[in-house]
Amino acid sequence: MPRNLIVRFAVDQGVRLVGLGVMLFWSAGTLGWWPGWAFVAVSAAWVVATAVVIVRNNPNLLAERISPPKGAKRWDVILMSAHGILQMAVYVVGGLDRRFGWTAGLPLAAQLAALAACILGYAVTVWATACNPFFSLIVRIQTDRGHTVATAGPYRLVRHPAYAGAILLGASLGVLLGSWWAFLIGIVDSLLFVLRTFLEDRDLKRELPGYSDYARQVRYRLLPGIW
Repeated sequence: MPRNLIVRFAVDQGVRLVGLGVMLFWSAGTLGWWPGWAFVAVSAAWVVATAVVIVRNNPNLLAERISPPKGAKRWDVILMSAHGILQMAVYVVGGLDRRFGWTAGLPLAAQLAALAACILGYAVTVWATACNPFFSLIVRIQTDRGHTVATAGPYRLVRHPAYAGAILLGASLGVLLGSWWAFLIGIVDSLLFVLRTFLEDRDLKRELPGYSDYARQVRYRLLPGIW
């Protein structure tokens, strides 16, 4: 693994974490906001865990994290662009809610439960990353890398475990930040991942050899027994 690649990844992710902190605390108007610090800490832990998993299991994916390759589905570009906007909106609206007090009376227990859900969402995503050597930030059939179906770990339970983790995170973050407005935006963002799951599943059945057989064995896309 080239050292410069690791340095580039660290810088890239470090800048993103700083940006996350700026959006949260600038909009909140204070650094004394524990939910903001809790989410930055959890996000930093996710970055480190993801890096460790990728370096150990599939170093080629590290470069893709820095600069995703071409070939993404057009619908995926649109969905992920909207996801990026909604994600930033959750941070900023959550911070503004903290500053101006739009949401009142949200129990501390609910925020702590949401923090646990955020951690679980990130953990599921890291687990999926560890078990899928073709885990990519974009939807594409990786013929250049001999793409095959991932069937280990959480993929034995549902076909898109990372999206399940992302949905759990999106639905929980607004509550952690103590904002019902941010929560509503997060729900819309989560629905984008439900749509992405449906579209990616459709395309994988059409284009990835063996995926249709896998889909018959693992019946559920996101939640066992539901869908």
